[in-house]
Amino acid sequence: MISTRRTFLAAAAVLAARTAPAAGRGVRLGGPIFKKSDDPRELAREHRRLGYSAAYCPESKVEDAARNREILQAFAAENVVIAEVGAWKNMLDPDADKRRENRQYVAQRMALAEAVGARCCVDIAGSYNPVSWYGPHPRNLSREFFDATVENCRGVIDAVKPRRSKFTIEIMGWSVPDGPESYLKLIKAVDRPAFGVHMDVCNGINSPTRFYQNAEFIGECFRTLGPWIASCHAKDLEWKVEMNVHFVEVIPGRGSVDYAAYLREISKLPVDAPLMLEHLKTAEEYEEGRKYIQKVAAENGVTFA
Repeated sequence: MISTRRTFLAAAAVLAARTAPAAGRGVRLGGPIFKKSDDPRELAREHRRLGYSAAYCPESKVEDAARNREILQAFAAENVVIAEVGAWKNMLDPDADKRRENRQYVAQRMALAEAVGARCCVDIAGSYNPVSWYGPHPRNLSREFFDATVENCRGVIDAVKPRRSKFTIEIMGWSVPDGPESYLKLIKAVDRPAFGVHMDVCNGINSPTRFYQNAEFIGECFRTLGPWIASCHAKDLEWKVEMNVHFVEVIPGRGSVDYAAYLREISKLPVDAPLMLEHLKTAEEYEEGRKYIQKVAAENGVTFA
């Protein structure tokens, strides 16, 4: 009788494990803060006060080894990860001297990311546009652009040789990579373990189909690129009705991005890739966006780290 009962309970446990939804890991949410301080300890504590467990890298330079150690230790003590170091320079600038300077700068930012233990250094591939460093240009979707981006990514990684931080390129709606398949192609071409993915789903929503079916697009991004995702951006999109397609970035919750789908996918990643609010103007706007994301998470059983 006891043996039969034990067998029944064991079988029930196996069935429950097979049918219960996966709990997922806690999501690390982060964003800019507005505290006037240069002390890494105070900055790390301010992130925690706001409910953040991820941060943008505080101001520093790769040459300042002492400050970089202090940043690493202060944020680790509060269990706040450095999500990213932004590079934000055009590695494909049409001007040769500027292009060389920009590539050197991006390599320095990659080295800083490695020094502070950031999850990634992030840039966009760049643009051949002579006026806007991120703007559209016919050659931005060319084989030439793709090959040059592969060379640039390899160059940054080979110069720094990072072991704990990834070099990443954001999806853009009008240049390579412009979606999950082109990003996967880029990963295979770069062929470096230190090359990863920075996921910004809004940047990839560049058509009515992707806008209306953004939950499906989010799922496709994470199915295709999940093993390489190091960090993510949080924003929202609204369609401004005009005589042509015009999407604008808005505070999370004021647009149409399916945050329930986004949060669920992030929580299922093999690593706790941070989700970082960006491109807002005031502390109040960031608070609104943070509270909306937290509300959606609570409604969908997603927790935070």
